[in-house]
Amino acid sequence: MSARSSGFVDLHCHGGGGFFFSDSELDHVESAIAFHRANGTEQLLASLVSAPIDELKSQISRLVPLCRSGELAGIHLEGPYLSGARCGAHNPSYLKVPKISEVEALLEVGAGWVRMVTIAPELEGALETISYLADSGVIAAIGHSDGGTDDVLRGVDAGASFVTHLSNAMSKLAAGEGSFTSTVLHKTKLPFELIVDGHHVNPEDMGRIFEAAGDRVVLITDAIAAAGEPDGEYEMGALRVEVKAGVARLKDGGALAGSTLTMEQAVENAISFGLSPQLAAHAALDLPAKILNSSRSGIL
Repeated sequence: MSARSSGFVDLHCHGGGGFFFSDSELDHVESAIAFHRANGTEQLLASLVSAPIDELKSQISRLVPLCRSGELAGIHLEGPYLSGARCGAHNPSYLKVPKISEVEALLEVGAGWVRMVTIAPELEGALETISYLADSGVIAAIGHSDGGTDDVLRGVDAGASFVTHLSNAMSKLAAGEGSFTSTVLHKTKLPFELIVDGHHVNPEDMGRIFEAAGDRVVLITDAIAAAGEPDGEYEMGALRVEVKAGVARLKDGGALAGSTLTMEQAVENAISFGLSPQLAAHAALDLPAKILNSSRSGIL
């Protein structure tokens, strides 16, 4: 499979070409979409980071017309229902526990286009909310969690069907048998996102993940506005991000803050790290398309 192939499905992307999908200017959002389209992505979920609920509603409402026109395949809320201990590049002041009434209001604003929500399963109210999302035809993804085996399995029992960027914003494989990552890998059949840029997951763990569950890998970019742009400073959810040699980190604390990947590069990297071309195609095309199609088809 060539890295110049196209038709990829990216289920987790925050922006590119200099702009975030949370931007208030329509032409800026369209520029970010165009950048990824030019780099092999055919279907794209616009991922939004944690923000005050009213602000999230505004961001969602601005994206709905782009979903209706087919420029976006939908919206992914990567917060604010995340663990404070594992929030990564999300502003901790915006995090909160999930309430079904609040989630219902967000989905209503999305008019059926909020296709996925990431939730830490150990939070108060998380399991009930996961069940509500699953019953509503929305992909309930678990991640950004400080939990362990029991939390993963309870999330699955509640209806979680996907995992947000495995081995990031959660305990690692090195933490042992009870770690979030190890449990997802060895005690569930859940498909999971993987950021294959050589920084988010070390090569040794990457090899172990490919060997244990290569057919469950979903390649994503988790790209920020800096994708396709020069190194420098950017702002993500009111947090300052510095990009050096193509690697994005928070200026305060140094946590990884998304990536500068394209899907073409993600596929190329995965093959270079040992994933077969056939499984790379499955991870960038077939499996994410299947997952996306499993979410609600009756768009309002």
